[in-house]
Amino acid sequence: METIPSILQQRLSAAVGDSSGVPLHVTPASDSRFGDYQTNAAMQMAKQRKANPRALAQEILEKIDVADLCSSVEIAGAGFLNFHLRPEWVQQRLESLRADGRLGVPAPERARTIVVDFSSPNVAKPMHVGHIRSTILGDSLARIAEFLGHRVIRDNHIGDWGTQFGMLLLGWKTILDAAALERDALSEMERIYKDVSARCREDAAVLEAAKQELVRLQAGDAENLGLWREMIRLSQSQFDTIYGRLGIRFDFTLGESFYNERLKPVVDELRTLQIARESDGAICVFSDGAVAAEQDPFLIKDKDGWRDNPALVLKSDGAANYTTTDLATLQYRLETWAPDEIMYVTDGRQQLHFRQFFAVFARWKREAAAKVRLAHVWFGSILGEDGKPFKTRSGETIRLADLLDEAVERSFNQVSERNPALSEEERREIARVIGLGAVKYADLLPHRQGDYVFSWDRMLSFQGNTAPYLQNAYVRIRSIFRKLAEAGEVWAGGAPLALEQPTEVALGKKLLQFGEVLPLALEEHRPNLLANYLYELANTFHAFYEACPVLKSGGAQRAARLELCEVSARLLKTGLGLLGIEVPERM
Repeated sequence: METIPSILQQRLSAAVGDSSGVPLHVTPASDSRFGDYQTNAAMQMAKQRKANPRALAQEILEKIDVADLCSSVEIAGAGFLNFHLRPEWVQQRLESLRADGRLGVPAPERARTIVVDFSSPNVAKPMHVGHIRSTILGDSLARIAEFLGHRVIRDNHIGDWGTQFGMLLLGWKTILDAAALERDALSEMERIYKDVSARCREDAAVLEAAKQELVRLQAGDAENLGLWREMIRLSQSQFDTIYGRLGIRFDFTLGESFYNERLKPVVDELRTLQIARESDGAICVFSDGAVAAEQDPFLIKDKDGWRDNPALVLKSDGAANYTTTDLATLQYRLETWAPDEIMYVTDGRQQLHFRQFFAVFARWKREAAAKVRLAHVWFGSILGEDGKPFKTRSGETIRLADLLDEAVERSFNQVSERNPALSEEERREIARVIGLGAVKYADLLPHRQGDYVFSWDRMLSFQGNTAPYLQNAYVRIRSIFRKLAEAGEVWAGGAPLALEQPTEVALGKKLLQFGEVLPLALEEHRPNLLANYLYELANTFHAFYEACPVLKSGGAQRAARLELCEVSARLLKTGLGLLGIEVPERM
């Protein structure tokens, strides 16, 4: 099913003829009082041709053929063209959407293979509040890409290798509390790591002992490999519990260790191709001068001017690092999955790393780099209401499991207050759906590159742009059909639509925008576009519901309004599902 902007762009292209390379974009109007869709194509073309934009807009207006779908087209401002849709055409389009399992979302011209690298916790450490954004954002992007029709590969690139395992192995052998490990494996592993790490800073003998444990692990010592695998198993078990609660799945969990055998060949090849060279005992990649200094990730500016800012691919002690591992990982993914795009969903502090990593890869594998889109989908921080990084009152990092527990418990108290007559089991289930949905939506709603303030009161509110508000909009619609059933009426569905009142037409137009929003959310890696659209849809539905009685109307009008309610509920449920958010039937 084609989107409305796509149809209007085709008509615009036919009217313009040669646009001289100017893209003919049609977008929803910024103010619905002045139209439904608009284009600034005349202004862009006039700038290129050094012509009068309003005069050019008039020429386009006289040639464009949109009488079948638009009641009028007007010139506004410096040369905008504003399109007003015909209500009867909107009604026809909505009939098509209602019969479309994809809810008006067009199939892609070519299905792509997209790898989404997200979450990526470290072994032997509990998942904490800092993992929320990568986990939830990556999951939503994967869901959206899959719904659009792409092949999606979810890869959890866990941190399961590195110097910390020397300390963990030493701690496991000397100070492990077996009972504590049984109760909470990740907390106990975190404890022994902190203990040994602190002693390594104070005692050279302890540091040397930890290094020897690491050397034995890297050399393939059977005992250390067995303990290391047990650390991974215990960690993965607790990770999976969190992912299960959040409804998140992965196709692969290939940790850093998986790529160990590829690291040395990667470094050797970079040296052979003279991309990397030795510097102070380390192997580094320096600027090749191919781009301006301001855009060069291998240069940095200080008071004395520009200086080298190389990317290390092998440390002076012979150890690989994140850049080496990421290059080997990318090589494997290209060989194994042949992706068209790879999204790396991490926080914004890693921007320089990814700029350097992508630049090294482009110099190393020029042909492959030209075929794959590498996207660092970065995000800002979660702040407390004091504007500082979100932590416990004692200053400790908040464990993700504890945060989810609190969300559900707070929600349970709300649900119990609102619906005390429901059984505890039902209240618990509703609280789970609302609490987890509130946390996810609060994270996805802001532009991902900005910081946001974590506020329990705001995210669990039934007013404003929140998950409970949207879930309640769905529940409100479903209650209409419950009342029908309670009155002994059977709703079969399939009645003709009829958009007669202004709020009915407005709702129809808003429903048709779903297919426009979703591809854009994926292209820009911004699920917040979908979140804001769903909020606008819920508001538009409520305006319709207040102005147009549903159950109190009769005959064909009542049947048509019930159809509008059903489509609205289906779309709200689908849209929230793409954000990873469930909907309850009651609240």
